[in-house]
Amino acid sequence: MNILKSRLKIIDGYIIGKYLGTFVFTLSIFVVIIIIFDLSEKLDDFLGNNLSFWQVITLYYAGSIPFYVNMLSPLINFIAVIFFTAKMADQTEIVPILSGGVSFNRFLLPYFASAFIIFAANLGANLYILPYTNTLKNSFENTYIKKNDSPSKLNIHMKLDENTYIYIDDFNNKTKSGYRFSLDNFNGDILTKKLIADQIKWDSVKHSWKLTNYSIRYIKGLKETMVTGLAKEKDTVLDMRPDDFSAYENIYENLSNQELSDKIRKEKIRGSGIWNDLLFEEYKRWFQPLSAFVLTLIGVALSSRKVRGGVGLPLGIGIVLSFLYIVMNQFAKMFSLKGGIPPLLAVLIPTIFFGVLGLYLLKKAPK
Repeated sequence: MNILKSRLKIIDGYIIGKYLGTFVFTLSIFVVIIIIFDLSEKLDDFLGNNLSFWQVITLYYAGSIPFYVNMLSPLINFIAVIFFTAKMADQTEIVPILSGGVSFNRFLLPYFASAFIIFAANLGANLYILPYTNTLKNSFENTYIKKNDSPSKLNIHMKLDENTYIYIDDFNNKTKSGYRFSLDNFNGDILTKKLIADQIKWDSVKHSWKLTNYSIRYIKGLKETMVTGLAKEKDTVLDMRPDDFSAYENIYENLSNQELSDKIRKEKIRGSGIWNDLLFEEYKRWFQPLSAFVLTLIGVALSSRKVRGGVGLPLGIGIVLSFLYIVMNQFAKMFSLKGGIPPLLAVLIPTIFFGVLGLYLLKKAPK
């Protein structure tokens, strides 16, 4: 029994080392290839903005490399499992393990231990690292790569609370200022206050808004009072920030978990139409790392049988299934944002589908 336990520990360490070693090596190669293509595509932008090598590294690639690692992790995880497991099967290493009295479920244990390490790393990155690194990447892209894109958002209607509605005709994200601003206060269905200003501008020092050339109309029954500030400025505090009017779609990736939760709560009240986007981003951070377990299960079930032709066939099937997983993720996101599917279900659909596929393949795997 002691000899068997010792052998199993050796096998566990061997499989975990193979799994994580293949995963890290393959991931590094893919990241280097992507960086080379990305650099060749954006080189003109770097040179055109007179950016130094150090600026490109610290302001862009310090943020984009973690993004690429996170994006590629499910794909590389799957390929790594299939590659080294198929190689073990081809070299007749799996048959002696199972013939020695080790059950297939016990054989899976070191795989899932490795998958848990990848799951924990991805979850930690999603919650604590990527919001910061995405801020670096997206700020750089919005400033230098997408500089010709319009920084303005037009015709903004927003509900700030149960009684307050605002409208901005044109908000410029670079100057943090909006034009033709109006605010309506209601008591039930009755309008009690209407504020109009030619310009509204964010004051980053006072954390308040500055109104220019404004007028305020107070309504109390049949009695109305008008306050005007022609060619004057007025500071006011409103429950909104310049980021609420961002013209860039990647702004949600920059939010910390607390900022994301606060924004979800506010947008639920405001009804601005981006609530589903925010919920999808939140659920994605928590649940997409579960793919490490699902893809590991499928990879082992697919490649643990020795087949004619070596590792080529399992690896080919694995690559096809990996891209199918990525495509399904994208379709689920699209249907969540545009088709009305609940965000939580959209995030879980690929994992559930491939989980069921993994259990089916597990039943068919050689024992």
